[in-house]
Amino acid sequence: MPNTPLRTVFAGSPQFAATILQAMVEQGFVPHAVYTQPDRAQGRGRKVKPNAVKQLAEKLDIPVMQPRSLRNKEVQDALASLQPDVLVVAAYGLILPAEILATPTYGCLNVHASLLPRWRGAAPIERAMMAGDLETGICIMDMQEGLDTGPVYVSTHIPIEAHMTGGQLEEALADLGAEKLVEVLTQLAAAHRGEADRPTATPQNDEQATYASKLSTDDRLIDWEKPADMLARQINALANRLPVRVQIQDCSVQLLHAHCIEQHTPGDGDSSVGTVIDASKSGVVVQCASDLLQITSLKVERGKGKVIDAAAAVNGFSDLFHIGARLV
Repeated sequence: MPNTPLRTVFAGSPQFAATILQAMVEQGFVPHAVYTQPDRAQGRGRKVKPNAVKQLAEKLDIPVMQPRSLRNKEVQDALASLQPDVLVVAAYGLILPAEILATPTYGCLNVHASLLPRWRGAAPIERAMMAGDLETGICIMDMQEGLDTGPVYVSTHIPIEAHMTGGQLEEALADLGAEKLVEVLTQLAAAHRGEADRPTATPQNDEQATYASKLSTDDRLIDWEKPADMLARQINALANRLPVRVQIQDCSVQLLHAHCIEQHTPGDGDSSVGTVIDASKSGVVVQCASDLLQITSLKVERGKGKVIDAAAAVNGFSDLFHIGARLV
């Protein structure tokens, strides 16, 4: 191989991907172009804004491409003209057709936030948390046409702490993914210069695969007939992307952080599931089918709709958060 730098192109969209792009640049793997999803309306005002990757790429003066699809021949030819050795993909959000996968010299590397083959698909972080997994991790995968089916270069574990939200776990996984991607790129660069063998990837065991289906509005619905620990995992996992929402009287409330309180003795018999049995600065406590759910962070969709803790909720919205209130 010629003694030339490894030519990279990057494809990603959210903050998870921006963290990885930043690490690539800091370690000398500056992409010749960045592909990201088209600008979309965001936030309560629904203003069209660039995503995190585009903002970073423009700050770094890296050319940005925003095709709506990669199936167009002109788009495919444009990528080929960059003569990439590697296309790095992290939470891009578009399907890569065979023509794109075959373009880079060393293929397409995907930074996937799970321990493949567990949780292939769109929402691996949230699905792992909601399922009660004790750990998850990062895989650097050689992409194929199947859904996250390619062989894995590196797989690294990280514990899922009970107090974590989906956003906090995502940040930790982004940092870990950036570190492991740079390791693989460094190995590929050495192979490209003829100084080492190309790193090898291990095939996945398809029989062990599970699928992390895309999040939907149904995921934010809460069922008080479920155990409190399961509901706490649901609330914490979805807090940053699709918060669990309940109604208290005629007001909509987002639940953003909670934990389970083990109920070692039976209740007094007059509290039904979904009923507030305590409301104080330490949390709003709700009866579940088993154990209790203590809500510590939420957003009342009334007035300014800011994220508040339990103390602010009880003090500012005493008409909603009081013993006997029903959450549906």
